[in-house]
This record gives sequence, structure tokens and C-alpha cells, in this order.
Amino acid sequence: MTNTPPAEPAAQAAEHANRDAELEALQAKLAEAEQQIAALKDQHLRTLAEFDNARKRAQRELENGLKYAAERLLGELLAVCDSLDLGLEAAAAAGATPQQIAEGMALTRKQLLDFLERQGVRPIDPAGQAFDPALHEAVATQPSAEVEPNRVLSVMQKGYRLHERLLRPARVIVSKAPPPEPAQ
Repeated sequence: MTNTPPAEPAAQAAEHANRDAELEALQAKLAEAEQQIAALKDQHLRTLAEFDNARKRAQRELENGLKYAAERLLGELLAVCDSLDLGLEAAAAAGATPQQIAEGMALTRKQLLDFLERQGVRPIDPAGQAFDPALHEAVATQPSAEVEPNRVLSVMQKGYRLHERLLRPARVIVSKAPPPEPAQ
């Protein structure tokens, strides 16, 4: 057995004081870390709530945007309806002439075409052009000696584009070569 001299009471007291100070420092660091964790948790929860609120707000705005997207468009179209109503009243009035009714219809048609143009709708009127299946729908073919084959002879119904996209193809009659003359 080895004999170790008994530790001096002053040295033991100093060692306990160091341990106590170290323990207090660690406890202070732990308390500070716990405060930081609590603050970060609170900040995280607030961020999640803000994100959820922003998502809900964006969803509401999208739904309202879809619901009322056509509001301005339809408001402008109501002017055309008003013009049609006035035309019907004028046509029903005593003394209305066919010329007056035709003039009113022409003005209403112009109003509608102006509205469509403001929306980016452009007519396709391919009379005399080469047949293009991307823009035209052939409803019939007709032999023609005056027009080369595969040309638009007449337009049954105009087509329309919305900016660069085809809205409706033009319905057309397309020329084809006349049948050969029978040999005699």
C-alpha cells in the first residue's frame, strides 16, 4: 500500500471552488442554450405561420383571379349586347326601314369586331391563297381551270387567331385540277 499524504484542506477547498465555478459556468451556458432553442422554436413557428398565411392568401388571390378573370372582358361585351337591344327595339318600331336595320347591324358588328381586335383576335380570310391545313379546313373541293390546284376558291366561314394561336380554322372550298377532256 502506498501512503498518500492527506490532501490539504485549503487545496481541497480551492478544488471545490473551481468545480463549483465550472459547474456554474456550464449551467449558465446550458440556460443560454435553452433560451436560444426556445427563441429559435418560436421563430420557426412564426415563420411556419407566415408561410401558411402567405400560401392561403396566394390561393385566395388565385381563386379570385380565376373567378373574376373575365370581368373586364365581359364588361366590354355588354356594350355590344346593349347595341343589339337597341337594334331590336328599333326594328320592332313602326316605320323602321330595312336600310336602317342593316345600318344598325353593321355598326353593332363593327363594335363587336373592334372589341375582338382589342382582345388580340384577328380574322383569317384566305380567299385566293394557297390551302394551308394548319389554318384552313377544306369543306369541299371544286374543279377549276382558272385557278391552279390547291388554292382557296371561296371562304365559307372566316377563321380567327388569338394572337399567334389558331382559334378557329377558316372553312374553305379548295380548287382542284379539272378532269381531263375525253379523247375523241
